[in-house]
Amino acid sequence: MKKNKFTESQIIGILRQQETGKSVVDICREHGISQATYYQWKSKYSGLEINQLKRLKELENELAQYKRIVAEQTLQLTVLKDVIGKKAIGPAEKRELVHYAHQNHQLSLRQACKLFRIHLSVFYYQPKLSQDEPIRDQLAQLAELHSRWGFWMMHHHLRNLNHSWNHKRVYRIYTQMGLNLRRKYKKRLPTRVVEPLVQPLAANLTWSMDFMQDGLANGVEFRSLNIIDDYNREALAITLDTSLTSKRVIRELDQLIAWRGAPEKIRVDNGPEFIAQAMSDWAELRKIDLLFIEKGKPYQNGYMERFNRSFREEVLDAYCFTRLKEAQVMAHAWMWIYNNERPHQSLGYKAPVVFLQEQDHTQRPQTFMKDQSIDWKALVLSATN
Repeated sequence: MKKNKFTESQIIGILRQQETGKSVVDICREHGISQATYYQWKSKYSGLEINQLKRLKELENELAQYKRIVAEQTLQLTVLKDVIGKKAIGPAEKRELVHYAHQNHQLSLRQACKLFRIHLSVFYYQPKLSQDEPIRDQLAQLAELHSRWGFWMMHHHLRNLNHSWNHKRVYRIYTQMGLNLRRKYKKRLPTRVVEPLVQPLAANLTWSMDFMQDGLANGVEFRSLNIIDDYNREALAITLDTSLTSKRVIRELDQLIAWRGAPEKIRVDNGPEFIAQAMSDWAELRKIDLLFIEKGKPYQNGYMERFNRSFREEVLDAYCFTRLKEAQVMAHAWMWIYNNERPHQSLGYKAPVVFLQEQDHTQRPQTFMKDQSIDWKALVLSATN
């Protein structure tokens, strides 16, 4: 808004010049204003003295202040009525407010109910006591005696006992008791036949596999699927990913069998990926026996546990990874070192591949080939510097 260059006191002084005999044209020319502006001033300030103008301004300020006060109070009253009228305040709370207004402010019950927006019939309503206990008792007994019965089985059984309760009422109580929730039953594992942990007579007869878990620097967790040959403890595969399902395990095994050949047996624990139906069907199709160890006895898969310890101490706990790709590259580089250079105590301090080459076998299975683009020494130096 453009600010006027004349104050209100100056405007009154300009208007008074006409009383001295000056013409409007001369007054406008002297002060640089138009005749339209002069007559607008005259219609607004004609007949006012300077002290009257000051008093008028004070009254305007007081009126504006009163308007603000009334507006705030009106807003507060509107908010109060709006909050009281919301569903957040139920009939029980409104009854308490009606009693409070009636006792402390001598307000009639009818007026109090109107103020707090509650109908008289609702105010005088007396809730009926729940009569659902007999139904609850019957349902609880049936759920305890017949845990596999569903709702309709229980409902018809109650009807056969001459209880004429409505099925909707019974179902309401049934759901309130949580009987409609699906129960998770513990999967019963078959008895595992313990097979002695002995070194096979040749390579590629018995494999062992297991999962490990670790995390990246940003907190993302990942899993590791490790597979070794029990004969010479050779690492056949290390697969890292954030999720490794039974289908992924089957795919990794198929890729491994494609270049290594299929074993006769694979020793595993009772993890959900290994006891899955898809894994069982795959093993039956491939004519491979799955040797399950007993639950809670990891020492029955000792070769695999020893490998997991070496992998954790020399790779997972030794280095901090920021990406899953970094961990996978390091794992593959370490796997070649483990197979070809690292001495193994149970093999006479020989590397697994060296031990396999020294045995008199007419047909040796292929071994894990080194990726020429990955060098263990370079990776270690880059990680430590």
